Amino acid sequence: MQARQLRWETLAALRNSSKGRLKYCRHWLQDEVRARRPPASVLPSGLPWEPEGRGRGWKGGVRDLVRLPEGEWLRQRQEQQEQMVRAVYDLASEQLKRFDELKELKRHQEFQDLQEVMEKSLKETQGQQEKLKEEHRHRAKVLNLKLREAQQQRQRQEELERLRKEEGQERLRRLYSIQEEVLQLNQQIDPNYRHKDLPKIDLSAYSSRGNQICGLVSGLIRTASERGFPTQVDVANIERALQEMRGLISSMQQEIAAAVEEKKRRDEESRKQQELQKKSQMKAQNGAPAQLPGGKQTKEGHQVKTDKSIMRWYQELQDAANRCAASFSAISNCKDSEVKKTKMDLQKAATIPVSQISSIAGSQLREIFDRINNLLSGKSVRSGGQNVSVTQHPQGLDFVYYKLAEKFVSQGEEEVASHREAAFPIAAVASGIWEIHPQFGDLFLAHLHKKCPYSVPFYPAFKEGTSMEEYKRMLGYQVKDSKIEEQDHFLKRMSGMIRLYAAIIQFRWPYGNRQGTHPHGLSYGWRWLAHMLNMEPLADVTATLLFDFLEVCGNALMKQYQVQFWKMILLIREDYFPRIEAITSSGQMGSLIRFKQFLEECLQKKEIPLPKGFLQSSFWRS
Repeated sequence: MQARQLRWETLAALRNSSKGRLKYCRHWLQDEVRARRPPASVLPSGLPWEPEGRGRGWKGGVRDLVRLPEGEWLRQRQEQQEQMVRAVYDLASEQLKRFDELKELKRHQEFQDLQEVMEKSLKETQGQQEKLKEEHRHRAKVLNLKLREAQQQRQRQEELERLRKEEGQERLRRLYSIQEEVLQLNQQIDPNYRHKDLPKIDLSAYSSRGNQICGLVSGLIRTASERGFPTQVDVANIERALQEMRGLISSMQQEIAAAVEEKKRRDEESRKQQELQKKSQMKAQNGAPAQLPGGKQTKEGHQVKTDKSIMRWYQELQDAANRCAASFSAISNCKDSEVKKTKMDLQKAATIPVSQISSIAGSQLREIFDRINNLLSGKSVRSGGQNVSVTQHPQGLDFVYYKLAEKFVSQGEEEVASHREAAFPIAAVASGIWEIHPQFGDLFLAHLHKKCPYSVPFYPAFKEGTSMEEYKRMLGYQVKDSKIEEQDHFLKRMSGMIRLYAAIIQFRWPYGNRQGTHPHGLSYGWRWLAHMLNMEPLADVTATLLFDFLEVCGNALMKQYQVQFWKMILLIREDYFPRIEAITSSGQMGSLIRFKQFLEECLQKKEIPLPKGFLQSSFWRS
């Protein structure tokens, strides 16, 4: 309605304007109609366009249209305009829809293209990531292989270095052992020696060569030590020097023997008579004790046999060991494969840890002690890749006690005899086990006394009807195939066992009960020393064992007994040492000289030093 009202107002304004007062020409309408011919699609219904001639437009002619009433014409004209507007509006709407559809289509296409590009880019990115991951896995695998190879190489190098050090240490110990033997052999060469029947015999050449060999050995060892560890060539050179020293001693002895034989051939009968006279005179003048079977002497105030109380104690320990051995006879003599396997497993579990004892670190000793203690306490322990317990057999505990004590004594006989410093780590573990398991201590003493009767001390008597081989076994010698071991090897074994015993009586397991007493402490060492001095000495044996015992245990006895200890040392030097010297032959002077030097040095310094290999408190923190 507003639009229509505006139109009428517009027409009224035009009518009142100067243009609206123009005169009408009938041709204006026709020209206007022709100029404004509408499109066919918007022609009013019922008025088709007829271009048949001038003056004709809609059907019925312009005249008919013009002749219409004014209101009707305007109405029709308005309707035509409205129809045209609607048509144009519809067309514009359709075109707008088409435009929107085209725009939406383009947008969808662009989105689709963008999505395809993104998917393609994502796939490419994922492919690159997978490729990078694969390369990373490959590189990680290569690096792991290289790292593993490097670790294996490092482990091999460490193992080779460890083996090299062990071999070097073993060679160094071998060198020291050879040096000690060379020095002992050199002590047997006395340039001032004069044989009683051969006063003109001269050993100065042997002494000079012996000193040269000792200097050569010392120089080789010093050079090898400065270089780090000795090589096999160094060991070979020193062994050749040892062989030369042995050959020198043998030549010296052969020369003396040859000279004696030559003297015998010249005046055998006269020499025998003179020798008998000299022996009688020496016995009468020096009061030397008479020799008894088995190497025992008698002298007023000194015993031939061991004290009865000591012998009762010794016999009780041997009886206890025999009862223990009889108690596990079933497991020892059984032929059943399962029982045999159990026996072997128990023996390995008991003995292998003892073989692993060393002075490397205190933590290692504690681990070994825990394994042995757990085994004796009935707990399961790992051995040979399997669990082993004494509860696997009713007689397993007694068997383990017996074998364990036997193994500790063997360690003294073998390991300590070769490496004297090993006495203290072995003694530490043995002392700790002894403190918790007293039965082990009794069996240890029984095995020790059987292999080394001088640890009682006890000198077995020679009985009539006893063979020499059997008697030597009673004295502690090893007899194999009717062949008795050499004296040097025998003394070395006895020395190792006495050193282990001396280390045990002074050392306590640091992690044990400190409030309790030592199960076999220094009082037993003092008793052993007193009984040894109350018995007649044995050539070569007594000097060796007294030196080993005092060197290991002397410092502890000095701190414990103080003045009384020094009185005993003076007694040894003034009274007991001359009696050892009186029965010692020229070939047995090495141990005697070493013992004499030790006594004089201790008395001069008024102190006995700590033994080599003693475990200080810092060791147990390692």
